[in-house]
Amino acid sequence: MLCQSTTRGVSVLAPAKLNLFLRIVGKRPDGFHDIESVMVSVNLYDTLTFEPLPTGDIELAVVDASPRSKSGELKSEAPAGPTNLVVRAANLLKEYAGSDQGARISLIKRIPSSAGLGGGSSDCAAALGALNRLWGLGVSDAELMQLAGRLGSDVPFFLGKSPLALCTGRGELIEPFRVSTALHFVIAKPSSGLSTPAVYRICEPDRTNQSAERFLKTIQTGRICEMARRLHNGLQAPAETLSSDVRRLRSLFEQESVVGHQMSGSGSSYFGVCRSRRHAMGVASRLRSAGIPWVRIVRSSP
Repeated sequence: MLCQSTTRGVSVLAPAKLNLFLRIVGKRPDGFHDIESVMVSVNLYDTLTFEPLPTGDIELAVVDASPRSKSGELKSEAPAGPTNLVVRAANLLKEYAGSDQGARISLIKRIPSSAGLGGGSSDCAAALGALNRLWGLGVSDAELMQLAGRLGSDVPFFLGKSPLALCTGRGELIEPFRVSTALHFVIAKPSSGLSTPAVYRICEPDRTNQSAERFLKTIQTGRICEMARRLHNGLQAPAETLSSDVRRLRSLFEQESVVGHQMSGSGSSYFGVCRSRRHAMGVASRLRSAGIPWVRIVRSSP
């Protein structure tokens, strides 16, 4: 999350994320699932601006800047009303801090919805951090993390200081890791999306011997090819039963020269690990030629 002050308020670039590793540990009594996930933020951003509003209201305007296919697909599904995570974050922060301040918020959406890329969670984290700064509340990082966990399982990751982290519990427990090597990816999304609750509803605990600890060591030591071979997502199999589009993306990536590939989060986006940006450009071109409506070349965030 890249946050800076402007003449009128605060501006934030809210990044997308990819799940490089996602293991389903088991179902919890509260209905969520315990997971082990290695997440990395990438340089695909939503843009949010925050300006003070003397009325005390929270106003949100959403601009859909996501690309579309020629048939007009990939329309943004982000609501501008009280159900938007940005508005919920603002109201929760106001309540927690006992503040009566307001804000006018503009959200430019570039991260597609229902894609497993964490756009809504990232926007939510941006709202917590930016409004704490705009309103001069002085809420600590630890307190913001607690509020983030109440708003969504992925939200605390985006408040972290590192672009790479091991996320456990239901995803809200964050252990940051440093990585010195830039990672290059191609992300593709079909016109259809997937519901996170629907995918989790049919998933099963992971019985493989996959290890997040071993996976992280391959990244930290720069063994990118080995890391790519260890990519794992315990939600991909259930997602493929729900979506023929995800199955098609897997088939297309299997025909490419990517180092490794898998679905991100609960889908429906899919990504491939590439050796370089030049390698990624060739893969992206062929995916676009195959009719995939949304394709992006990204790298791990600095």
